[in-house]
Parts: sequence; structure tokens; C-alpha cells
Amino acid sequence: MSPTQPVPGRHEGLTRRAGGLATTATRRMAREHDWFRALSAADRSWVSLVAQAGITALLTWYADGAPPGPPPGRMFAAAPRSLAATITLRQTLDLTRTAIATVEDAVPELVPEAEVVALREAVLRYSRDIAFAAADVYARAAEQRGGWDARLESLVVHAVVRGEANDTLASRAAELGWEDVNGVAVVAGTVPEGNPGRAPGALREAARRGGHPALVAAQGPRLVCVLGGTTDPLTDAASLVPAFGPGPVVVGPRVPHLFAAGRSARAALSGVDAALAWTGAPRPVAADELLAERALLGEAPARRALVDRVYTPLHEQHPALLETAQAYLDQGRVLEATARLLFLHPNTVRYRLRRVGETVGLDPHTARDAWVLQVALALGRMSGSRTWRGTR
Repeated sequence: MSPTQPVPGRHEGLTRRAGGLATTATRRMAREHDWFRALSAADRSWVSLVAQAGITALLTWYADGAPPGPPPGRMFAAAPRSLAATITLRQTLDLTRTAIATVEDAVPELVPEAEVVALREAVLRYSRDIAFAAADVYARAAEQRGGWDARLESLVVHAVVRGEANDTLASRAAELGWEDVNGVAVVAGTVPEGNPGRAPGALREAARRGGHPALVAAQGPRLVCVLGGTTDPLTDAASLVPAFGPGPVVVGPRVPHLFAAGRSARAALSGVDAALAWTGAPRPVAADELLAERALLGEAPARRALVDRVYTPLHEQHPALLETAQAYLDQGRVLEATARLLFLHPNTVRYRLRRVGETVGLDPHTARDAWVLQVALALGRMSGSRTWRGTR
């Protein structure tokens, strides 16, 4: 073997220098890196142990003749798994560079002059492999964290759909950084065809591009998105539509926070089923625009909302408008026939119908609004006994 190459067994005392070099490296990190000084004493101790393990492994490998193949990847074995959550990959690379630079500076003191080049080349090989090892450690940690977050996210979405608002939901939401998210709405649709496993990630990314945090989970054929930080859910949901599969995309009402999102979720999911009855439904469509269809499914909150928003104001405050609207619908939306039935001038009927639209937000002259008005008035007449108002 050439005298410029390391000779196995020739540097038994080399590894004894590792402790002193690690101490030098630690002091150097304290001088050069603010993040290291900000660590707790326990974490600084672990980082120092990592540096010492790396330097010891390097010198031991060189003393053994720097055999071919990858150098020993023992640098990070001494660190607890939690350390990857304490210091970033960039900081780990700072640590690696500092430890390697410390060894490089000491090379002339570690080996005879004839071996200086050989040791520097060995340090270069070792530093390259350590960089790959660091990336592998953080990649594995990210994969594990990502898998855990995905399961946790799914549990939170399922709890929202079930209407749970308890300490367990609060704890899980905090883990996902959702404890302070305000302005929440649930968007529901179908899982896209082709590669359904990628659907939650694609939907989450679409929400992120729009500047909104999102919790996403698939529930059978349904894809559910809890959208945060929204002031206009219907507008914000428009950018999410391509991430859903075919069929309706329904947006539940905006609620203050995650713990009130059960109401939005129930409305959105019910709307997905009900929207099939409205062949001209826009995509996305607000769940409140589907109250009549949801009422046909037997959803009590939708029935109550229709009666409270349409029938009750007309019945209690404008009975003449209620009579005119009902007559107009019964006469097939023919103005003259309504006027004859009520012994009114057609202009009076027009005026009253316009007032109906102003009062309840439904235009009796359009087919869609007239149908919703018809359903609301029918439910209102049936609700006289109020026996169903307390049911769900």
C-alpha cells in the first residue's frame, strides 16, 4: 500500500482525539450559529453527542484504512428521534459542516505530512455520505409525520361530520394547528375517478394555493374538505372544483370555527344527495340554495329554514302577499288569471309579487324560485301543528 494511503491499524490513537475535536466543534457552533445558542441545555448536549459520534466514526473509519464502500453512517445514531423535530435539516447541515471543518483544520496535527492528502480525501468522502444520511433521516421523519398527520386529519374530519365538538377534537385540532383558525365552511363532493388515493392531497394543495388551510378526507365515494380562513365560501370553493370528481360540489354555510363545523358539514353532505334533483344546479352550489331539495329528503333543519325564511314572514307580516303568491302559483303563474281570482288589477298583482321577492328573496316569475316558493308555502301550511319542529 502506498505510504500516502491510510494503513489499517497504524492510527490506533487517532480515535482518542475525537473527544477533543468534538469539544472544539461544539464551541465553534456556539460562536457561529445563533440557533445552537438558542437550544435548551439538553438539546445542545444531544447535538454535541451527534458531533462527537460523527467525528469518532470518521477517525475510526480512517484508522481502519478507509475501506471502499460507503463510510459508516453512525453519526445520527446517538440522537433521539425527537431531535429531528427540534433542529431543522438546514441546521443539521450546519452541524455537519462545522464538525467536518473542525476535523479538516486539525488534519496536519492528526497524521504525518505524507498522509495529509489521504485524510483530506477521506474527510471529503465522509462528508458527502453524511449529507446523504442527514437527508435520509429527515425524509423518514417527514414520511412518518406525514402519515401520522394524514390519519389525524382524517379523524378530525370524521369528527366534524359526526358533529362532535369535545376535548378530543380540540386536542387533535391543536396538533394540526387549527385551534385558532376562524371562518370555516365544509365543501363536499365526490372522489375523482382514476387515482382516488391522490384526491385528498390534490384538494388540500388547491386550498393552499388559494391561501386557505384545509382538512380533507374521503368517506367512501364522498370527498369532504373543511376549509378555513374563508369569508366567502362559495367564491373560495370555486377554485377547488377541479379537485373533485363528477357530480355536484356543495358548500355548507360559513361558521365561526372548527367546533361549529358540524352544521356546515351536515348541510353540505345532505346537499350532495339533494342536488341531483336540481338538474341546473351550478357547480359549486351553496347548500342553502338546495333547501327545497333537502327538505324533500326529509331533512328537518332544511324544512325549518324554508318555513322560517319564506312562509313565516309572509304569513305573520304580509298575509296579502302570501295570498297573492299562493294564488299566482296555483294559477300556473298566469298574471291575468290571478288578478281575476283575487278581484285585483293586474298591476296590483305585479306590485304584490315584486314585494314577495323583496321580502323573501325569491322571484315568483322565475321557474326555479317559483318552485322553491311553492315547496316553502306547502311546508308552512303543513307546519301549523309544529309537531316536527323539534325533530332532526
